[in-house]
Amino acid sequence: MPQADPAPQADAAPDVPGPRPSRRALLGGAALLGLVPGAARGQPAAPKPKPEAEGAPPGPQPEARPLATQAPRVRLRPEPAPETAIWSFDGTGVPPVIRVRLGETVRLKVENRTERPLSLHWHGVRNQNAMDGVGGVTQAPIQPGAAFTYAFTPPDAGTFLIRPLVVGGSSEPAGRGLSGFLVVEEKAPPAIDRDVPLLMQDWRLQDDASLLPFGQTLFAASNGRLGNLITVNGRPVPETIEARPGSRLRLRLGNACNARATRIRFDGVKVYVAAVDGQPTDTFEPLRATLPFPPGTRYDLLLDMPAEADAKGSITALVGGGLALANLVTKGEPVTEKRPPIGPIGDNKLLPAEIRLQNAVRREVTITGGATVDKEKPEAEPVFKGDPGRIWAVNGANGMAGVAPLFSVKRGQVVVLAIRNDTAFPQALHLHGHVFRLLHPLDDGWEPYWLDTFQLLEGRTARIAFQADNPGRWLLGATVLERFDTGLWTSFEVT
Repeated sequence: MPQADPAPQADAAPDVPGPRPSRRALLGGAALLGLVPGAARGQPAAPKPKPEAEGAPPGPQPEARPLATQAPRVRLRPEPAPETAIWSFDGTGVPPVIRVRLGETVRLKVENRTERPLSLHWHGVRNQNAMDGVGGVTQAPIQPGAAFTYAFTPPDAGTFLIRPLVVGGSSEPAGRGLSGFLVVEEKAPPAIDRDVPLLMQDWRLQDDASLLPFGQTLFAASNGRLGNLITVNGRPVPETIEARPGSRLRLRLGNACNARATRIRFDGVKVYVAAVDGQPTDTFEPLRATLPFPPGTRYDLLLDMPAEADAKGSITALVGGGLALANLVTKGEPVTEKRPPIGPIGDNKLLPAEIRLQNAVRREVTITGGATVDKEKPEAEPVFKGDPGRIWAVNGANGMAGVAPLFSVKRGQVVVLAIRNDTAFPQALHLHGHVFRLLHPLDDGWEPYWLDTFQLLEGRTARIAFQADNPGRWLLGATVLERFDTGLWTSFEVT
């Protein structure tokens, strides 16, 4: 069975998008961060959980769909290796794909049957604050044996992640398998033959196929809990996708790994990026057929399968010598329906056409902490000798429940954050409740797509701009969950 390297280093993945993009920017992407594809356009105690979302539609509501955690044993390594005890939502280990149409309300009753506190973050949804799912900040964590109903109406169509997010306790539920997709379908979706979700996770297994114990300080202080086995949709790679010759596919790729940042390459098929982090963009072909893929990132891809039978293509993670995540093959009768060329899937009219930076509130955000690396001995292990519970800091403060927001702005204000990575490691970061543009160094333009997640290389500064139009207390935090658990997050308030 293909496996990742036993203790790989996280790839220095590229970063993503944002004022009017130049042709150079569209064709070359943003080299600063590396995630850029190629072309085309102090809070007091957390509130108690509420059984219903504030602002839910009036009148009788349908019963919430149950989403209960379970602890099955699944086969991640071939026999004679034992099965692995994991956590899942359906008892099979296959991550859920929850689908709603734009305008419909998500209603899920999460029953926590694990022995750890839990809450679910709807990664990328510009949610109402009480439903954002950050245990210890926007809600009290769901205690073992308790339940909580999430009820919200996503404002945007798109592909979003379901990720556990509890202050001080996110890595274990994610590392045991609790992740999934939330797909909000457009009211007028593009004409396709198949919609295929592909969720990447990785697992840190011991020789007996059991999960390595959690709480490893050096993991948290360096690259995070990098797994030694990768799955797609809960199954060991590669996933096989069979489709009729000439059929048009929509692939929804999501990275739900605890820490693994990689690049993905497409061989034998021509793919077009139609959405980044759930938000539609002008379609473009990835530069050199590769895309950066840090934890929390999503892509919607459109592709036409070859017209001949038994044609093959692949999606490969650039881990070690390359690891096939999925193989695509044509089978069956050809599709004869004529379709127009692949094009954009539409605009999100709720987002501004441009962000006016002239009167923006500007703040500097500096990330520090973590292990030290001997640059003269790159093969040496990183070293950390500090407090294992407070490894990372943002503007000198460790992220923890009860810490005051970094700043407060009025609703509708444009915010520009200059984020400096003064650590020895690339940092994958996620902005809650909003989407942003990645600015060019002189504020003379932005990358041509909206983002909620990006990767900032060590020693670099990036500027992001967003309109703070969603009231509440929101986080900017690491998507590498061991870092999140040990202080790498901050918050701001929109009033």
